[in-house]
Amino acid sequence: MTQEVDLDAVVRQRIRGLRLARGWTLDALAARCYLSPSTLSRIETGGRRIALDQLVPIARALGTTLDQLVEPVDDEDVVIRPEPSRHEGVTTWLLSRERAGSTVAKMRITPERPVGPEHQRVHPGHEWFTVLSGTACLYLGERRVLVQAGQAAEFSTMVPHSFGAHDGPVEILTIFDHDGERAHLRDGRPGATPPTG
Repeated sequence: MTQEVDLDAVVRQRIRGLRLARGWTLDALAARCYLSPSTLSRIETGGRRIALDQLVPIARALGTTLDQLVEPVDDEDVVIRPEPSRHEGVTTWLLSRERAGSTVAKMRITPERPVGPEHQRVHPGHEWFTVLSGTACLYLGERRVLVQAGQAAEFSTMVPHSFGAHDGPVEILTIFDHDGERAHLRDGRPGATPPTG
């Protein structure tokens, strides 16, 4: 089966799926995109080749775009293949796609990464992380908290904070809100202040 045939079948499935999700009959969709119900039926079942001049009104009637309707099918929309980013004792893998809201990242921090009260930063938001292996050392203001493998930490980032490795490398899975992502990941240095001006 060629990729073109696979995509053609997916487009047909998308049209039918979107129509059924709206609770529309073939007649209802056909009236909205100015095609005959029999033409639309043949498009959905593969009895007729789909023409571009038919896809545009179908997409519009279904409340989607032509790009979304004909988007190629592969696992890229599902599988994330993170590339490591390394900087000063920290390796970061982004595990979520860029979008408003939050960013998921895996971080491996070695003892070379400076951590302590003198490295604390403040920014709006909240952070959460869980330790996958090793022990994380979290500084929150004057507090020093050790977070072991299998444990998690959640805190307001309005409290001065920094975190790093304790007695060997630590791997964490972390979720940053938008402000945390900007402060910790945009320049590749966890705990760094966001760029100004």
